[in-house]
Amino acid sequence: MAAELVSLEKLLEKHIPAGELREVWRLLYGKDISPLDLPSSAFQAASIRGFELQGYGFEAAVEQTRRPRIVRVGLIQNKIQLPTSAPVTEQISSLHKHISDIVEVAAMCGVNIVCFQEAWTMPFAFCTREKLPWTEFAESAEDGITTKFCQELAKKHNMVIVSPILERDSVHGDTLWNTAVIISNTGAVMGKTRKNHIPRVGDFNEVR
Repeated sequence: MAAELVSLEKLLEKHIPAGELREVWRLLYGKDISPLDLPSSAFQAASIRGFELQGYGFEAAVEQTRRPRIVRVGLIQNKIQLPTSAPVTEQISSLHKHISDIVEVAAMCGVNIVCFQEAWTMPFAFCTREKLPWTEFAESAEDGITTKFCQELAKKHNMVIVSPILERDSVHGDTLWNTAVIISNTGAVMGKTRKNHIPRVGDFNEVR
């Protein structure tokens, strides 16, 4: 049985000579990437909690009228924690717990803004159709259980959170939206942005 593929970066580092690897990074990321010197305690905490931690620095252009600032952005790719046959509320709760553990480590690394993956509170079930039980994961973007959960996380860690969820818009006929909710470091909902491929619009079809 083939060994598990940890990441694209690890695969490239293993098979491409160091001299050429730098050019590969430039083609993939636009410039060299510099690993960040993250706390050893953060790596240890991530290992105990069962997820991988990586950090890279990207330089920005020097501005003439503003001093340089360092912004640390955390990007989270998670996986479901329970079988998809488990009750919906239990699946959501298990992901809340898992994400809370990851954000705790992000805070140890000094992250200012953390971005969760698309529809992070559920199995990614939507491509071309909407049906039960997947639609039961939908919730309010303003006062649903996930937004309230993220508000507490944001306040606790003084961190801006971008939380993409399946939104149920009860004001407009329970329309479902693929929505990213933006929560400030004070816990206030700053706004939201919607993608319209959930629901499908016109002849758009994600698998085409």
